[in-house]
Amino acid sequence: MKLPNDFEHYLRQHWSAADVEALAEGLSAEPQTSIRLNTRRLSADTALRYADGRVPWCPEGIYLSQRPAFTADPLLHAGAYYVQEASSMFLAHVIRHLMRHSSSENDSSSVTRHFQSALDLCAAPGGKSTLLRSLLPDDCLLVANEPQHSRAQVLAENIAKWGHPGVVVTQAFAADIARIVAAPRRRWQRFDLILTDVPCSGEGMMRKEAEAARQWSPRLVSECAALQRSIVADIWPALKDGGTLIYSTCTFNPEEDEQNVEWIARELGADVIEIPTDPAWGIRGDMRVRPDGLAATGTDGPLPCCHFLPGQVRGEGFFVAVLRKKGEDDEPAAAPAKERRKDRAPQTPQSMLAEALRQQLRTLPTTLLDAVPDDRPAAGRRAADDTAPLPRVNVTIDDAIRYLQREAFALPPETPRGIVQVCYRDQRLGLMKNLGTRANNLYPKEWRIRSSFVKPESIVEDR
Repeated sequence: MKLPNDFEHYLRQHWSAADVEALAEGLSAEPQTSIRLNTRRLSADTALRYADGRVPWCPEGIYLSQRPAFTADPLLHAGAYYVQEASSMFLAHVIRHLMRHSSSENDSSSVTRHFQSALDLCAAPGGKSTLLRSLLPDDCLLVANEPQHSRAQVLAENIAKWGHPGVVVTQAFAADIARIVAAPRRRWQRFDLILTDVPCSGEGMMRKEAEAARQWSPRLVSECAALQRSIVADIWPALKDGGTLIYSTCTFNPEEDEQNVEWIARELGADVIEIPTDPAWGIRGDMRVRPDGLAATGTDGPLPCCHFLPGQVRGEGFFVAVLRKKGEDDEPAAAPAKERRKDRAPQTPQSMLAEALRQQLRTLPTTLLDAVPDDRPAAGRRAADDTAPLPRVNVTIDDAIRYLQREAFALPPETPRGIVQVCYRDQRLGLMKNLGTRANNLYPKEWRIRSSFVKPESIVEDR
């Protein structure tokens, strides 16, 4: 594609002419389609239609040779996979590296090996949150946050479908979260890991979204860079000393990328951690060209960071850098566990943090059961309803689409009466109430497929 003149002129002030020309050529190619498997539901070697190779930095990521009608696939709605841009999946490589990297007193770049709590600050629509939840330890609490109400609803839907109990979805601004977890009485509950995929000027989406090219201006870049610094500064107190912050954008320019990372390191106090990559992946580092070849921090080399440029990687534009907050946390590792009542499990730092967030912030449903209101009187509910597994019934792909459209249809005659889990290929879609002669569709109205003209098709090969 032809880069907007003012954007090309801007980049030539910071990049080499060859890199600017290569970017323009890369943006002229067709975008890639890719998905990421939920390996709790589908094995990594599942046979897929249109499979066109694996994403090299994320084993669960699969390129597709064409873009199917994903809405027509019940497995998408079941959370068996997520449609995600391949460059963004690099987060999987980052997390795996951080979790393998042992702490060392002699290594200033060492990081926490076992994350107990993590925050995805700008999480909607949920791609990075579902990726984090798949890789973090099961006992790690993940807080997926989105300030905008409509986007937070989509985030909660995707988290619920992905399926994992260790997630709290919140709708709050960074300062609100920091106020809760960084309060003097609760500082030991600060986060081990914070992902800030900050709002940006969207240069990396130019070939997929024409509006990204039309809206670009140097003023927009400066405004976004200032907003990004403000967001990171607001959430910084919520990160433990020695904790890890992942900073990412979908832009190319140094104001929102390298310069902001340098600002965080200098003004807030952090070391930038180098994430090793395979040269065959085509990922670039610090893109800036200077007469002395030095980074703005005055170090003896470029800033450790990763740039994804269309044409050089199979993916869209993306930037990521990893920072370790300076200092060693002098707070206790965990507050003493407390028993509420004999019939309840002891409280843990994670459960206490989750409870504090639920009490003080707007939280959204994170499971399919939460999303379906229970209209029975309290006296009519059995205590076992929350723990006893509900009967499962598999339906055909045609009935699965009818279910997702929230239509009524007959369940197999052997289906037990009462609330049952509706499944396709053993993957749960949601709930129905079987009355015998008919069944009530309990799929959330807000999630339904609105189109009545859907030709069912799954990307998983027929058995």
